[in-house]
Amino acid sequence: MAEQLAIRHAVVTMDKGIATLTISDAGSLNILSTPVIKDVIARLKILRTDSSIRTLVLRGTGDKGLIGGADIKEMAALNRQTGEDFISNLREMCDGLRHFPTPVIARMPGWTLGGGLEVAMACDLRIASQSAKFGMPEVKVGIPSVIHASLIPRLIGGARAAWLLLTGETVDSATALAWGLVHEVVPDDELDSAVSRVASSLAGMGPEVLRQQKRLLREWEDQALDASIVASVREFGVAFETGEPQRYMQEFLDKKAARHSS
Repeated sequence: MAEQLAIRHAVVTMDKGIATLTISDAGSLNILSTPVIKDVIARLKILRTDSSIRTLVLRGTGDKGLIGGADIKEMAALNRQTGEDFISNLREMCDGLRHFPTPVIARMPGWTLGGGLEVAMACDLRIASQSAKFGMPEVKVGIPSVIHASLIPRLIGGARAAWLLLTGETVDSATALAWGLVHEVVPDDELDSAVSRVASSLAGMGPEVLRQQKRLLREWEDQALDASIVASVREFGVAFETGEPQRYMQEFLDKKAARHSS
């Protein structure tokens, strides 16, 4: 109980290997102030040690948005040093998601803006509602988009990234899907079922292979292509030491045989 009170801005529920981290008590748009950011960081550090977690879902409270951005009221009072401290905390939060050992799904209704979009891009999969809106409006309030905004050109290309970052304009869900900013868009009333479907699918896979594949995705971002290919030969062999290929391949073969015999 004491721990729950101490980390009040990051509430976790667990269900069959799916951990859901909800940003709480942060306003209707789940705004990222320093206390909120630090609570999410603390919660992620605890969750990453739980080997029973197969996948993590990140969401905000309610459906007005995943995260409406960083706290402008707090940022307006920053100076150079406190500004670097603030953004370093947000970087640590994003890195905690990006390097979380299992896949992370961002549930994205309503608005996802600025630092919130950086947080979402640090997640592995992004599922949005049809009415969702996305943007990087930092230039409109006198600051550049930084830290994990650097993922945007990799995700959607240089020209589209330039539009988002220089104009500060928002895009709708159809555009975000076409650009590759999100992975799936569903009707508003189907968002929870879509997130649950993907999370349950991941939770039904071998936990070791999911952790291995996520780690490889991060490593490939920094490796030359030839080095990635060579290193992956060893990773393929290592997978057979977990017992998961034997189990899941046999299940596949058994199902195939059952279909042919019926």
